[in-house]
Amino acid sequence: MRSRRTASTVALGAIATLLPVLTPAVASAAAPAPRTAAATAAIPSPDPLARYGHQKPRWSRCDAEGPAEYECATIKVPLDYARPNGRTLDLAVSRTKATSARDRRGVLLLNPGGPGGPGLDMPVWMAPMLSDDVKKRYDLIGFDPRGVGRSSPVSCGLNDAEREWQRPYRAATFTKDVQWARTVAEKCRARNGVVLSHLTTRDTARDMDVIRAVLGEKKISYLGYSYGTYLGAVYTQMFPKRADRFVLDSAVDPERIWRGMIQIWAEGAEPAFARWTAWAAERNATYGLGATPAEVGATFWALVARADREPIELDGVALTGDDIRLGSRAVFFDVAYAAEAVVRLKDAAEGRTPAPARRGTPPAPVPPAFASAAGSPAAAPAIPADNMDAAFWSVVCADTRAWPRDPEQYRRDAIRDKRRYPLYGDFASNIKPCAFWRGGAEPATKVNNSVPALVLQNEWDSQTPLASGQGLRRAMKGARMVTVLGGQGHGVYGLGSCADATATAYLVTGRLPATDVTCRTPADQAHRSTPLPLPTLPQRLPIGQDRF
Repeated sequence: MRSRRTASTVALGAIATLLPVLTPAVASAAAPAPRTAAATAAIPSPDPLARYGHQKPRWSRCDAEGPAEYECATIKVPLDYARPNGRTLDLAVSRTKATSARDRRGVLLLNPGGPGGPGLDMPVWMAPMLSDDVKKRYDLIGFDPRGVGRSSPVSCGLNDAEREWQRPYRAATFTKDVQWARTVAEKCRARNGVVLSHLTTRDTARDMDVIRAVLGEKKISYLGYSYGTYLGAVYTQMFPKRADRFVLDSAVDPERIWRGMIQIWAEGAEPAFARWTAWAAERNATYGLGATPAEVGATFWALVARADREPIELDGVALTGDDIRLGSRAVFFDVAYAAEAVVRLKDAAEGRTPAPARRGTPPAPVPPAFASAAGSPAAAPAIPADNMDAAFWSVVCADTRAWPRDPEQYRRDAIRDKRRYPLYGDFASNIKPCAFWRGGAEPATKVNNSVPALVLQNEWDSQTPLASGQGLRRAMKGARMVTVLGGQGHGVYGLGSCADATATAYLVTGRLPATDVTCRTPADQAHRSTPLPLPTLPQRLPIGQDRF
């Protein structure tokens, strides 16, 4: 019998195959008492830029197998910006220079999402997705955020079982779930001590401003996906006069960080499921799942109930009802993909050999030669196996003090939300390690500004649903939003949708649309895969995506 983790990994290609991150361990130390909001509302004096902004990076070729123009360097940033003369962290930065010195405008910082997504190689894998007009105006700047990848990577020493974080609520297992959450928090604290309270979005935004100063720029432009939209929004709030042209793609609602952004997956899945049942019913002759939306929905839930009684074996993997609910959440945002997946599951349940999946796994957007990021593999420091998990929890738990502390609150919410949102509600609201985390060094950032920016959003995005993008647009009153009607998937810019022209024009000219824009994606773009090399939270799903 395979372990649950092994089964989940294999099942990634079974029922459906959507695309779904500090120095090494430091001595244990007690976290300091959080500073007051008044003491940390702005970059404290003395100005860290006086110490860190004048560094001279030693640029060198990132990888012998990569392009010669892809250069990397390491700079220093303070662990605690309130104490700039204290402990430092390494920050790995990369660049490819603008292709035209005459037309060069400045730098375009890139972030792929997360929290926990390494972005050092983004200048390489983003280049084919950007127009020549953009590339001749900007140096493309990648970086691994603090605690991630080559930037002083954190580790909590988590084993495979402890990295399995999406857990359905069941009364019989809730005590074990509470112990799991407590164990993850305690292991992270023991491994990292005072570092944890400084792995926040605010501190990463400050790191971006150090990068700006080191590069000799008065302002930065920015392209951030998913979690990167929140990072970009926080930068505009903290450094409004240093923000030039900001594109925020597949947006996080700053009012919902971070428990609310996990819960919105459950809320967003229900209308996606309803849309799918109507679509599949109209094509009953093709899929045979039901002639009405109600019949299609009943077919799916009958399969879940059947798997709860006895797991359904598909491609050698035994899937429970919880496995199906968990894996299906993101799948229903792609109607054709979902129909094929449910047909295969139904065939397996009824003893028929499922047809091969027709759409296969989307190709990885990161060239394998550059997956090792900065430096040759022999020269680069080892990245801990749980780095994405450790970095994710560090940011999500330290960014805000809004996580409930009482385990019973999570129990009540999980029971309630399983009724409200049957696909994923209990997974979203069940207990997380943040219940036992020691808070960050400062309160969450209130995003509320008039800095110009462009927000891009697919109508059917499983990770940052449309309501989330609308939330960021409300918070950023100087922004404009492009909504891609019919757009499916997580990630918009660079995939050939109707939003590309608007985003490129903004980066090239600086002109925003006069008002918010809606456009309709061409039919042949409906199934394009995400541009992100990491699909937003550490991947632990039978199917689907699990990161911002």
